[in-house]
Parts: sequence; structure tokens; C-alpha cells
Amino acid sequence: MDNWDEVRTAYQVARMGTVSGAAEVLGVHHATVIRHIDAIEARLKVKLFQRHARGYTPTEAGEDLLRVAQATEDQFNQLVGRLKGRGDDVSGELVVTSLASLAPLVVPTLTAFQQDHPDLIVRYLTGDRLFRLEYGEAHVAIRAGAAPDQPDNVVQPFMTQEVGLYASQDYIARRGLPAGVEDFPNHAFVGADDENSRAPFSRWLRANVPAEAITFRCSNNFTVAEAVLAGAGIGFMARWEAARHPQLQEVMEPLPDWAGNLWLVTHVDLHRTNKVQTFLKFLKEQAKDWLP
Repeated sequence: MDNWDEVRTAYQVARMGTVSGAAEVLGVHHATVIRHIDAIEARLKVKLFQRHARGYTPTEAGEDLLRVAQATEDQFNQLVGRLKGRGDDVSGELVVTSLASLAPLVVPTLTAFQQDHPDLIVRYLTGDRLFRLEYGEAHVAIRAGAAPDQPDNVVQPFMTQEVGLYASQDYIARRGLPAGVEDFPNHAFVGADDENSRAPFSRWLRANVPAEAITFRCSNNFTVAEAVLAGAGIGFMARWEAARHPQLQEVMEPLPDWAGNLWLVTHVDLHRTNKVQTFLKFLKEQAKDWLP
């Protein structure tokens, strides 16, 4: 690409969603933004945006450009920071991703970290899809399950998340507690809507509870927890989460097979940067108080 200004303009339009928003960020006239977008689309012979009354929405090609431009800008900013010798300065954007169910732990940690570094802009991205670190979609990912094996990523063991089987006092008042695993068919359970879920506790539930007894099904762990709290049935929750709700009671002693591993994942190009290293150190220290 001959003209980085045009790429940078397209990146800001995709990020802000409007020409006026991009113009404000770039400090240019909105006509300059439109001219840059028209020029880069003409040069590439592809539409990068769908124009509509509310602004600009990236096409698939525009999304590709956004990811590459974001990674490039982030790496360039890191380079500028090192060249300027900012030392312990932590600023710019910090992008962290995890499952939404970890938000009660991650959000206070990010908030405390930002208070220590007031020039930092935090972006906390949650969801089931894997954000692609190689495209600069995140600086740090907290991932569950088997050890991630994507190339060019640095993977560190983070913590083991213990899981228990719980019922609310409301459910217990209506249905009582199971006398044992053999009594499970006589109770109602909350489970994953995905029958192919590879989570250890989901596999155990499918193996030990009849399908017809799993009467309330959810798409993620956050909604499972809400259903258990509401008394919809017996279900699995992280023990740290259950400890926050005194109205919950453990149904049986937790089994080691239910536990799952969490991993810290960073891209090799950004792993050694001061911002990432400073946050990882802070995160690991905060996580010592996460488990009950």
C-alpha cells in the first residue's frame, strides 16, 4: 500500500463508524476522510464500507483491513514507545478478552489497573469466539479448556477453576436435595444447550443425568448461573462465583474431573512489551485472591 494515510483513515472510519468521528480522531476535515476512502477503494477496486444513514459499516474486505491496520498501528505505537524510552509508562489501549462468565473477576482487576495507569484506555472483549491475537484483536486473552496451540502465541498456565454442583434455597424448598447420583432422574437440572460441549462438567452431566432431566438449557455459563440462582434447577457453577451467593447450597462434593484450566495467551510480537508485561504481572497478583 503506497499511502498509509488512506489506510489509517479507513481504519478510523471502521473503528468509529462515522466520517465525522474519524475526522475528529484524525484531526482533519470530513471531506479529507471521504476523499481518502474513495481513493483507497478505487485503488483496491473493492468496497470497504457500506454507506447508510447512520454511518459507515465495514464490508468483509473492510473488516480484513481493520484487523491488519489495527495490528499495524498497535505495533507501531509500541515501537514508538520503545524508541522514546518511556520506561514504566503504560498508556494507549489495553485490549483483554475472556469468557463473559469471568467478568466479575476481570472487570475489577482491569479497573484497578487503569486507576494505577490513568492514561490507559481499556477494552474488555467477551464472547465465545476466539479473538485473533495475530491480527491485534487483543493484547491478552484468558482462555479455558485445553492449552491453546495457535502458532506465534505465548501460552502460560494461569489457574485451575474449581467447579461445583449447586441448587438454590428456593429449589431445595420445592424439590429437596438428591439423595445421591442415583436420585438425579427425579430432579431438574440446568445444562448447556450445546450437546457437544467439551467442558469437563458438561460431559459429566450428560453421562450421569438423563437428557429429559436437563429441563433448562443455556448457551453459556453466565446464563447457567442465573438459571441456578433463579431456582430453575441444579447446575454447575465456578466455586468462586457460587461463594458470592449465600442462597446457594452444594449438592455434592466436587469431583476433580469437573475442574477446568485457564490460560494466559499473548502474541509473541507483543508479549515482551512493557504494557503487556506490566498487566500480566498485575493480573497474576490479583488472581491470588480470586479463589475461595
